[in-house]
Amino acid sequence: MTSSQTTGQTTGQTTGKARLGNFFEDMAVGQVLQHATPRTIGAGDVALYMGLYGPRFAVQSSDAFARAIGYPRAPVDDLLAFHTVFGKTVPDVSLNAIANLGYAECRFLQPVYPGDTLVATSEVIGLRENANRASGVVYVRTTGRNQNGETVLEYVRWVMVRKRDPLAAAPAPVVPKLAERVEPADLGSAVPKLDGAAYNLAQAGSPHRWGDYAAGEKIDHVDAMTLEEAEHQIATRLYQNTAKVHFNLHEQAQGQFKRRLIYGGVVISLARALSFNGLANAFHVAAINGGRHVAPCFAGDTVYAWSEVLEAAEIPGRTDIGALRTRLVAVKNRSCADFPLRNGKGDYDEGVLLDLDCWLVLPR
Repeated sequence: MTSSQTTGQTTGQTTGKARLGNFFEDMAVGQVLQHATPRTIGAGDVALYMGLYGPRFAVQSSDAFARAIGYPRAPVDDLLAFHTVFGKTVPDVSLNAIANLGYAECRFLQPVYPGDTLVATSEVIGLRENANRASGVVYVRTTGRNQNGETVLEYVRWVMVRKRDPLAAAPAPVVPKLAERVEPADLGSAVPKLDGAAYNLAQAGSPHRWGDYAAGEKIDHVDAMTLEEAEHQIATRLYQNTAKVHFNLHEQAQGQFKRRLIYGGVVISLARALSFNGLANAFHVAAINGGRHVAPCFAGDTVYAWSEVLEAAEIPGRTDIGALRTRLVAVKNRSCADFPLRNGKGDYDEGVLLDLDCWLVLPR
């Protein structure tokens, strides 16, 4: 089979059938991975997602609210769709990962509704062996599609993956050039034409529309939530994410941290939910321009969040919605009243967990 025909089956096996997952040397630029398993998102998944993180955005919370402004019903939370697609990729891309490093060029292209079925494929677009030769960085572009074959989201991520054999020869390094941001003209396709007059600000929880925010503004989201061991594992299983660092305490007790790591997507979703207090009308994540998991998070940590408005942009052809480019920062075990990010040396401040650059959509 040529690299474009490969299906993600690993060469490492225990009995000829049970899979060990792909290692760095199993990857090749141009390789296409067809991920199992199709996942139908139901109302129960939506309820469980809300129970885990407590998001309160009105469009995703109420069929009646969503229908009034132009949706056929309440769409699924964007990050629930993202994590579901992400989870499909784990057995083939990051089962043997040391760390998920970052994201870029993520676009949410179609709304997802309860009853939709999502499938995922990934293409390997870059490889770079680390100097220690024990691992390497794998870059993949993942596409999530619904049951009609429509692309609902796509993104690039890069992940550090162990090598099976440190002495195995590595390919010539290929590091893809990625866009700094998604262009405003490429935003908003997942939002139908909105009836602005029917958008009930009181029910949405804030009087502030797109025009009420300006570049440079910082918002302390004030609230915080402590993560529990059972919660983060339930969340990760909800997405059928099988990464062993989140579940296998017997194995992780022998590792660097001596305990299970919380899936970085849990921190993203929790910070996004906390951002409601200050950005209640930012109901749609249109794109993720870039993101970095700065530090590990563990059960017992308390997560706070703050946002900085980096840019306000009109979306060409849309007078009903506008876009805010924001930096969403999640911090553990410390207040965000002083907007912690970097110190005088340019290093991340103590406690910073997540640095996420994203486009949000608000009504105008």
